[in-house]
Amino acid sequence: MIRVDQLTMQLQAGGHVVSILKGLTFEVPQKQIVAIVGPSGSGKSTLLGLLAGLDTPTSGSIQLNGQEITAWTEYQLAHFRRQNIGYIFQSFHLIPTLTALENVALPLELSGDMSADTRAQELLEAVGLQDRQGHYPSQLSGGEQQRVAVARAFACRPPILLADEPTGNLDSATGQMVIDLLLNLNRDQGSTLVLVTHDSTLAERTERIITLHDGMIASDQSRAS
Repeated sequence: MIRVDQLTMQLQAGGHVVSILKGLTFEVPQKQIVAIVGPSGSGKSTLLGLLAGLDTPTSGSIQLNGQEITAWTEYQLAHFRRQNIGYIFQSFHLIPTLTALENVALPLELSGDMSADTRAQELLEAVGLQDRQGHYPSQLSGGEQQRVAVARAFACRPPILLADEPTGNLDSATGQMVIDLLLNLNRDQGSTLVLVTHDSTLAERTERIITLHDGMIASDQSRAS
């Protein structure tokens, strides 16, 4: 499902080349739930952005669903993301002028799904927000906004789900609720899930933990699900 081979990412900073990722190689099979962990600055979010096609690596390759994406145009990447990838941001990234229902329905509408509202209603019910579907993001708590973001990520039933610190802006109790929703929805729909987290509680509930340190894989531990 996901194959990364000799992936590197370098940036120019102050006239110097900074290596963010240094030759990462790993595979994630279909339907596996993987946590990417490590200290700040280890390259976790950079890696996730590359997997989503939001950035271009310096070298190496990324294959998603058997397709090499690193040489694609932005148009090709956007089309592929719409059909294959759900992305959950730490800061929610809901559209402020759309209601919860409209935020969840949007990716479905962009894909031409005529049942967008029905599917969005089902997902908001699944995350316990059936009574908040007409509310705008500013009228929702942080936890409610993240639950809307989780519902939106699952809207198009993506085979690949990527989550960047999904509990990072939440208190522990609300974060635990979001973890439960995310993992339960994912198991129900059978996506491959890769998440970046500093939350040890969340990481311990995944099937595999890949630890990054200084842009390299320090350990790769498979666990009982």
